[in-house]
Amino acid sequence: MTTRYANILKPLHLGFTTIKNRVVMGSMHTGLEDRFYNYPKLAAYFGERAKGGVGLIITGGISPNRQGWLLPAGGTMNNLADVAPHRLVTHAVHKHGAKILMQILHSGRYGYQPFVVSASPIKSPISPFKPRQMSEKQILETIEDYAHTASIAKKAGYDGVEVMGSEGYLLNQFLSRHVNQRTDRWGGDIENRMRFAIEIVKAIREKVGEKFIICFRLSMLDLVHDGNTMQEVITVAQALEKSGVTLLNTGIGWHEARIPTIVTSVPRAAFADYTAEVKKHVAIPVIASNRINMPETAEEILAAGKADMVQMARPLLADAFWVSKTATNRVDEINTCIACNQACLDHTFKNKRATCLVNPRAAYETELVYVKTKAPKKIAVVGGGVAGMSAATVAASRGHKVTLFEASHEVGGQFNLAKVVPGKEEFHETIRYFKVQIERTGVELRLNTRVNREQLEREGFDEVVVATGVIPRALKIAGSQAPQVLSYAEVLRGAAVGNRVAVIGAGGIGFDVSEFLLKPEHQPQPQPLADWQREWGIDPNPNYISEGGLQAAEVAHPVREIYLLQRKTTPLGIGLGKTTGWVHRAQLKKHAVKMLRGVQYQSITDEGLWIKTNGYDQLLRVDTVVVCAGQESVKEIMPTEDEFTLANYHIIGGAKLAAELDAKRAIREGAELAAKL
Repeated sequence: MTTRYANILKPLHLGFTTIKNRVVMGSMHTGLEDRFYNYPKLAAYFGERAKGGVGLIITGGISPNRQGWLLPAGGTMNNLADVAPHRLVTHAVHKHGAKILMQILHSGRYGYQPFVVSASPIKSPISPFKPRQMSEKQILETIEDYAHTASIAKKAGYDGVEVMGSEGYLLNQFLSRHVNQRTDRWGGDIENRMRFAIEIVKAIREKVGEKFIICFRLSMLDLVHDGNTMQEVITVAQALEKSGVTLLNTGIGWHEARIPTIVTSVPRAAFADYTAEVKKHVAIPVIASNRINMPETAEEILAAGKADMVQMARPLLADAFWVSKTATNRVDEINTCIACNQACLDHTFKNKRATCLVNPRAAYETELVYVKTKAPKKIAVVGGGVAGMSAATVAASRGHKVTLFEASHEVGGQFNLAKVVPGKEEFHETIRYFKVQIERTGVELRLNTRVNREQLEREGFDEVVVATGVIPRALKIAGSQAPQVLSYAEVLRGAAVGNRVAVIGAGGIGFDVSEFLLKPEHQPQPQPLADWQREWGIDPNPNYISEGGLQAAEVAHPVREIYLLQRKTTPLGIGLGKTTGWVHRAQLKKHAVKMLRGVQYQSITDEGLWIKTNGYDQLLRVDTVVVCAGQESVKEIMPTEDEFTLANYHIIGGAKLAAELDAKRAIREGAELAAKL
C-alpha cells in the first residue's frame, strides 16, 4: 500500500543494527517502573506499542543509584537481581520487531527525597530538599554507576540506553550555569561543564562495547536564566558524538522553566527548528521532539531534513497503533493526544500511575480489556458527549448492537465548547476520532433526538447507558435574569459580550472563558508560532545567542477588561492541573485580569455587579456577567431504585457527578462500563 508518509516509515540503519522506522516512543514515567511486581503490566504496555508499529521505545527513567531517585525507593538498576523483571519488558518489545532503550535518569536536585545532590548546593523550586554539592569522589563514583547500570541493562536485553541530560535533571544541572557555579574542573566554561556528561558516555561505551545504542537527550533550549546558548549546545553535541553517542535526542526547557513546552496551547512542532540547527553540526542521527502528535507534522519535519527521527511519548499513550494506522492510511482513526496532561504528567506528579485521558487503557492493558462478547445485547446510550461516545464505541467494538441518542445536531458535548477556547484547538481531534469510531464500529447514531424512558422501553433495549451530561448552574441573586447575564455555554457558542466583563467562578471553566474573552474574535487559531514565541519570550532564532534562548516577552493588549471572581478564599486556580494550571494563571496575570477571592455576590443592576469583599460593598461597573459557577447533572431519564424497568440502567460522566467537569473520568467510566456489559 502506498502512503503519504514514506519518510516516517523509512528504516534507519545504524551500522550494527536497524530501526524499522523513524518513530520513537519517548520516555514517560508511568509509575510502574518503580516496583518489580508491576513489570508484567509494564511489559504489556510497551508490548502494545511495539505491536502498534513503533520503531524505537525508550523507557521511563531508571536511576543509576540511590542519590538519583526521583522518589524514595524509585526505580533503580544496579544489581543483577534487576535483570529478570526488565527481561519481561525487552521480550515483549522484541517479539514485535521494535528496539528498546532503557533511560538512565539521575534526578539531581529535582529528587523528592533527602539524598539529593547536584553540581552546586542550590535548591530547586520544584523540590523541598536542598541538594548537597557533589564532591570529586561522588562524581567519579556516579560515572561508574552509569556505566554499571548500562551494562546490566544490556544483560536484561535492552538494545541500548538513553542518558537523560535535559529537562533540568542532574546532567543538565552540570551543563548549565543556571545551577553549575563550580570553580573546579567540573565547572566554569562549557568544556568543563560538559565534562561530567562526556565522561559518563565514554565510560558506558567502554563497558558495553560498540554494538549497543547510546542515545543522549540533550537540552537544545534551556528556557531558564543563565542557560546555554546554541553555540554551547552545539559544542556539547559535537563532543558527545566524538565520545561514542549513537543517537542525539531533543530536550526542551527545564521543568522549572516558566515557559510552556508541552501543553496543548504550544503550537505543533514548535521547537523543531532548534533541533534542525544542531543537526547541521553533527553526523549522527538527531531526534526531534515536543508537540508532534499527528503524521502530517512528523512527515514535514523528516521531509525537510530537520531531524532523522521524531519522538512522541503522550501521542503513543493516546494511541498505541499510531504507526500502523499511519502505514495503512488510516490517519483519521488515530486517537490524537490533545496535550492536556491530565492523566499522564499530572498523575506522575501526584505519584499516581500515568495513563491517558482519551485512552484509559494506556498502562492498564492487562486490566481494562475489551473482549468480544458471546452474547450480544441491544444497548442504548443516551447522550453523545465524550462519556457516551466512549461507552457506545467500546460496546459496539465488542459486538453489541448499540444505538447512540443525541439531543443536539452534533456529538461532542462539552468538548464542542472547549474546542473554541484559544489553545484548545486539539479538542477537535477527539471529536473527529469518536465520529470515525462511531461509524467504524457500526453504532447507530440518532442526532436531534431527545429520547425518553417510555421510548427506550418500547424499543426493547437490554441495557441503557445514561450519559446526558450537565447544564450550567444558574446564578441565584437579584438581577440574575437580566439580559447581560450569560452562561459560559452561551458565551462559548458566540453570544455578544461587552468590553468590561465579570466572570463568576474561577474553576477550569472560568479560566477558559477568561482566556477566550481576552483574545480578538478573529485571531487565527491555532496561534501562529511567531506570535506564540513573542508572547512567551522565546528567541525565534534557532542559532540563538541569548542565554537559555530567552528574550523579552511582548504581550498583546487584551481586548476586554475582565474580573475573575470566586467565593472561596483560596488562591484562584489552585485546583487546576499541576502541569498546566500555572500556564493559565500566567496568561491571565499577563493580560491584567483582576482576580478576586472571598467574594459574596449581591445583585446585578444596570450599573454592573454588586459584590461584597473584605467586608465592603463594591460595584464592578461591567457590561456583561458570565456565570461559570458550576454545573448540574441532567439525569431525569434515570429511574429511581423502586421504579420497575425492562432494561438495566447505568449512569456515567457528568450525569452521574457534576461537581467538576472531568473528561478523564467520563471517558474512563464509559469504557469501563462498556467493557463489562
